[in-house]
Amino acid sequence: MDNFNDLAALYVMNMIEDVPACNPRHGFSVKYDPFTQCDRLFLKNYRLTKDLVRQLITLITPYIEPERRSSSIKLSEKVFLALNFFATGCYQTPIGNNRYVAVSQPTVSRAINCVVEALNHPRVLNEWVKFPNNMQKIKKIRNEFFINTQFPGVVGCIDCTHIAIVPPKNQNAEVPEYIYICDSKLYILSVNAKFPGSTADSHIWNSSTDIKNILEELYRRGHKGIYLLGDSGYALRPWLLTPYSETTTNEEEKYNKMQMSTRSIIERCNGVLKARFRCLLKHRVLHYTPNKSGKIVIACVVLHNMCILAKIPVPDMNDEYVEEIDFGIINNDYPEDCTRGRNVNPELVESRRIRDNIARCLYNR
Repeated sequence: MDNFNDLAALYVMNMIEDVPACNPRHGFSVKYDPFTQCDRLFLKNYRLTKDLVRQLITLITPYIEPERRSSSIKLSEKVFLALNFFATGCYQTPIGNNRYVAVSQPTVSRAINCVVEALNHPRVLNEWVKFPNNMQKIKKIRNEFFINTQFPGVVGCIDCTHIAIVPPKNQNAEVPEYIYICDSKLYILSVNAKFPGSTADSHIWNSSTDIKNILEELYRRGHKGIYLLGDSGYALRPWLLTPYSETTTNEEEKYNKMQMSTRSIIERCNGVLKARFRCLLKHRVLHYTPNKSGKIVIACVVLHNMCILAKIPVPDMNDEYVEEIDFGIINNDYPEDCTRGRNVNPELVESRRIRDNIARCLYNR
């Protein structure tokens, strides 16, 4: 039946191509309801299922200002325009010429901005992108990580990636960089999209004070079996475990292998996010200011989390549209310096002890 529906949709689309282009000034337009597409074609064009799109419209409606112009398009049309842009990375003119929403380029731009702003509203963002706020939730995530990876104590994996944009005038920034944390199910727990691409991973992490402070406070209150996993671009801490820069024992080698295997979850998360919302692929290039580009990243993260909870299938990351996905970036190794001036850094000494203990347990298991 799906094949039949696809053929029927293609037949209708071919017929529509013979319809003369409409001119909004003449008061004539032809629009077709995207909900009439078969499920597979709908998912390919918008990445969300029909039910999830309806849920999205309901979610953002309270945060959309009512239109005052009689010629304004409906919110549902704005959502479809934005979703198609997120999904394909195509620029606004082709989206506006889409046979399902025949609108002008300025209308597309306003629609995308409207949906992006709604998805960045604090109430929406805090509902869909949030680090666990109590021990019960933390333990649940930690148990899921252990069941899936056999690595103890992990509540999230952390990484950075680049999103390509057109360089802003009179600035040297080439691409914005965002840092994010995900759980074992690829659900993103935290995102920070405020920094240019030249920024080191460790600096972005140190600026992400909300999550950093939570982990530090948990550690100081005696909850010492709770860790993030990061690559060598981050500082080793009692709550953030990194690989050994050099291994000298079998225990350290096994630890590195398991640490990197577990941390690969964040790289897969990055790949799934960009495959699902291809406006974020580095060869697409967002033609927006850094601030607007950061908001688009966050909007896609919210939609990604909605897809994860709804268990929507991951798009094929090997098809013709995905030429190359940047599975994260690695900066220079963060130096594990045990001293602060003339004083020993107690956090780093404790971090090494914790890492050595975990390496020993993993090896002797």
